[in-house]
Amino acid sequence: MNLDFLPEEEAFRDEVRAFLGRELTAELRAYAARMTSVYSDKETALAWQAILVKQGWAAPGWPVEYGGCDWTVAQKYIFDVEMARAGAPPLSPMGIAMCGPALIGHGTKAQKDYYLPRILSGEDFWCQGYSEPHAGSDLASLTMSARDDGDAFICNGSKIWTTHAHEANMCFCLVRTDASGKPQQGITFLLIDMTTPGVRVDPIIMTSGEHIQNAIFFDDVRVPKANVIGKVNEGWTVAKYLLEFERGGSSYGPRLKARVGSLRRNAAEAGTGPDMLARLSQAEADASALEAAELMMMSELSGGGTPGLKASMMKIKGTELSQRLTELALEIAGNWARPFQPHHTNPGGEVVNAPSGSAALVGPESAVTVSAKYLNDRAGSIYAGSNEIQRNILAKAQLGL
Repeated sequence: MNLDFLPEEEAFRDEVRAFLGRELTAELRAYAARMTSVYSDKETALAWQAILVKQGWAAPGWPVEYGGCDWTVAQKYIFDVEMARAGAPPLSPMGIAMCGPALIGHGTKAQKDYYLPRILSGEDFWCQGYSEPHAGSDLASLTMSARDDGDAFICNGSKIWTTHAHEANMCFCLVRTDASGKPQQGITFLLIDMTTPGVRVDPIIMTSGEHIQNAIFFDDVRVPKANVIGKVNEGWTVAKYLLEFERGGSSYGPRLKARVGSLRRNAAEAGTGPDMLARLSQAEADASALEAAELMMMSELSGGGTPGLKASMMKIKGTELSQRLTELALEIAGNWARPFQPHHTNPGGEVVNAPSGSAALVGPESAVTVSAKYLNDRAGSIYAGSNEIQRNILAKAQLGL
């Protein structure tokens, strides 16, 4: 693969670097460096999004007429790489990377004209109502009901593991409008205003102590039929379309490679041995291979279309490599651990003070969030359809098994 850039592409790289040097504040970089989730919090995400919107770079994957960028594959790649190298926080994907493409692909003109500008402005901040207590990766088993009531649906049921539901004012949701056919039939893709009477959000506190996810309960929530995306009872088609963007619509490679670089620096500071350096080199090689695959996919998508089955492959490799990096980060941070020994007893039974500097070593800034990141990232191989489900999809659709 020829990765040499044309002069105009190098000029674009310089433009991106100048923009990041000018607009990416120290506060935003510091937040990104301590992130434990794949999602920024609302305040940070919208602050960075507003800067990118002003530049016209917030939604490069959208059509130009809706605020997207008419970029080549090389430009999109350069942008992703430079964002990762600069340590920019990611935007919340719920609106721009997920609901936005669903609206562009299946929404009416009126829905696009209304919602897409609100997504870009941050006036609407979204969450995703897919999983239920008994329907996660087996999403077709969902039972949240939407009963026909004239010009509206009356929704009852619950959703779980809903990221940022406590901060979102809108939810794109899958509901059951017909239970008489096959599980994938009778599902409708519905946009629900979170301020509607009957919506209740309960927090789910993670093992890391963070509040990112939630359970949502819907009690006779009235939703206009005008909020249906696509056709009633055909929401499964919209959901599958959206999931391709959730699983493989973003680039894992550049950010994973940036994380390897950071781990190399941390390992050198901690004084780890050659085994760790070899494992980091293997991780870097795997991230580079993933990046090359993403470039090939981006090239194929430049003519239109969706990620298709490649989304499942990228999701598997990207999330599992990310988890491996969190494990390496924990090991590197462990090199700073020292037993706290304010004194010890000599062979004669005499208590002797410990040598100066041998106690209370707390380690570097880089180690502050590694434990929380490790715990948070366990969800990576589960969300957006577990990696076992992704392998089943590939076995069936690609290999014919």
